[in-house]
Amino acid sequence: MRVFVTGASGFIGSHVIERLISTGHKVAALVKPGNPMMRLKPLENTFELFSTSLEDTCLLRKSINTFQPEACIHLAWYAEPGKYLNSEKNIQSLASSLSLFQILIEAGCKQIIAAGTCFEYDTSFGYLNEDTPARPANLYASTKLSCYLTGSQLAAKSDIAFAWGRIFYPYGQSENPNRLVPAAIMALNNNQPFPASPGEQIRDYIHVSDVASAFCTLLEKQADGIYNISTGIPVSIKQLLDSIGELMNKKDLIRIGELPYRVWEPPFICGANNQLKSLGWNPFFSLKNGLLDVING
Repeated sequence: MRVFVTGASGFIGSHVIERLISTGHKVAALVKPGNPMMRLKPLENTFELFSTSLEDTCLLRKSINTFQPEACIHLAWYAEPGKYLNSEKNIQSLASSLSLFQILIEAGCKQIIAAGTCFEYDTSFGYLNEDTPARPANLYASTKLSCYLTGSQLAAKSDIAFAWGRIFYPYGQSENPNRLVPAAIMALNNNQPFPASPGEQIRDYIHVSDVASAFCTLLEKQADGIYNISTGIPVSIKQLLDSIGELMNKKDLIRIGELPYRVWEPPFICGANNQLKSLGWNPFFSLKNGLLDVING
């Protein structure tokens, strides 16, 4: 299948590209000019590269018309750690995404798969399934939800498939070093202490390779609607950090309880993944094996 991927040079996008190529798809990668290409370097010359931004609609339309995709996996969005949750740049990401959808439909693309977030849900429900009510608590989540609602209507009007993968807590090789897992591993590699909160918050951590395989499953099964991309396994932050410490034989450097909780953090987020599993998908990595993959990577 001819698949057009946005956000291709990003953490998740690069793994999606790798997965698509390994399963025989013909891939076009959209990369914003100036974005680092290091994650895609090992895959050089195995895909078509289009260097433009979503905001440059003329060049974007030309790229799409040149490649003539049968499907698009849309991952591009503003996501700078520590800044993205309430940034007004989310509004531009929303506008650019909806414009992309319209261009794809005009070009004859028959399937769109896009990345949502678990933060679209009312997280007070704890275990979250696709029928859990939405209650976005920040600009990032509200614009993602708006993207799903409007995108699905555009797709329905044009009779094309529109799948929305709500990602929970991804980690893995090539993640931004400011995120929790790589930051902890880096500190321990440097024999430095890693201070943390008491760590009782529950999260659903999923290896990025499993996220990539989930998006490819949605593509290949021509899925439509909302799908949680999660493991369904609740893990506390303390358990996660203790596991990193034990696997690196440096548990004494994990300093649980030295930092306060952040005010906005929900206590429990875990996603039911029955709908995704019904398509034949299952996560490959356990938490232990996933962390070892990152530590040894």
